[in-house]
Amino acid sequence: MEEDRAPVRFVDHLARDAVAQGASDIHLEPSGDGWRIRLRIDGLLRTVRPPPATVVTKAVARLKLLGRMDVAQRRLPQDGRVELQGAGGRRLHFRASTCPTIHGEKLVLRLIESTGVHRLDELGCPPGPRTLLEEAVARPDGLILVTGPTGSGKSATLHAALRTVNTPERHICTVEDPVEMEAPGATQTAVHRQTGLDFPTALRAFLRQDPDIIMIGEIRDAETADIAVKAAQTGHLVLSTLHTRTAVGAVERLIHMGVAPYDVASSLSVVVAQRLVRRLCPDCRRPDPLSDAARQELSLAEPPVSVYAAGGDRGCRRCHGGYRGRTGLFQVLPITPEMARAVAEGAPPETLDAEARRAGAGDLFSAGLDLVTRGVTSLAEVRRVVRE
Repeated sequence: MEEDRAPVRFVDHLARDAVAQGASDIHLEPSGDGWRIRLRIDGLLRTVRPPPATVVTKAVARLKLLGRMDVAQRRLPQDGRVELQGAGGRRLHFRASTCPTIHGEKLVLRLIESTGVHRLDELGCPPGPRTLLEEAVARPDGLILVTGPTGSGKSATLHAALRTVNTPERHICTVEDPVEMEAPGATQTAVHRQTGLDFPTALRAFLRQDPDIIMIGEIRDAETADIAVKAAQTGHLVLSTLHTRTAVGAVERLIHMGVAPYDVASSLSVVVAQRLVRRLCPDCRRPDPLSDAARQELSLAEPPVSVYAAGGDRGCRRCHGGYRGRTGLFQVLPITPEMARAVAEGAPPETLDAEARRAGAGDLFSAGLDLVTRGVTSLAEVRRVVRE
């Protein structure tokens, strides 16, 4: 009986400990001599001490059962959704994913935040770029794109923007994979490919139901891109994400997907490229004596007194390696008449980059340097996230 309860206790403890440490993902990875368990905290994976291998093996089977996956199937990837109980009776929701490896079946849990940031300024978006985004969201139509790698906070930005226009007078529809944050008053649909419900199918259904605003979790294919662009051209406000490195890269990506340049130019309102950087721990950060090369990189004659570095490799008891929490870096590109003209004419990337600078879009590294000079993060962290 005690052996049967050990995996249950381990799963509950692991979930609660992960949430307490601010982890976004839990990795349970089989290896040649047992299991490796890691938590992704502030964007980096950190190893935790595992219990006996038999306990972890049974815990993985339990999580698959809770996620309504086939426990006996270990040769094919599976996806599911797991609900666990956290501290104080709080319900914790995780997206579960399994994948076969040479040593066994790996399982990753991603915490689904049922509530996120409520305002764009909570993301760390500066006033100037935030105003450009707010103006685009206030329009009755147009396409708004948020770009960046997985885990860069794109969904949080979309939902924060959506909350600013979520009123009873507007019909809002969202299709996501999966639905991570609830938007009261909106019609939210989760993709279910096994039954044929994919992004294009849901979007075509939405357009028959008199929507004002449509949010698409991600534009992944040419058909979804085509529907999104046409919806934006026919009087709907459309918000979505793309996986590109820069704001200008989103324009190129849509064109490579087969959307005509003039359709991109006429539908796109604003593109936001973003990353997440770790915040320095205020309790153990230390002044950073910048080199001459670093001062030149910061375009400063003298380093400001607020430039800091992480307080050692281990940090203090309040942080992880000198950092605690994360904030956003943003590059916001408004589609000005000049930019729209360049896009419609099929201008090369270097021309679009030059036009973006003239439009005041800046770049992610400059946004990071602004946080460095304000003592929010370190130059090493900005280099890690943006340059490397």
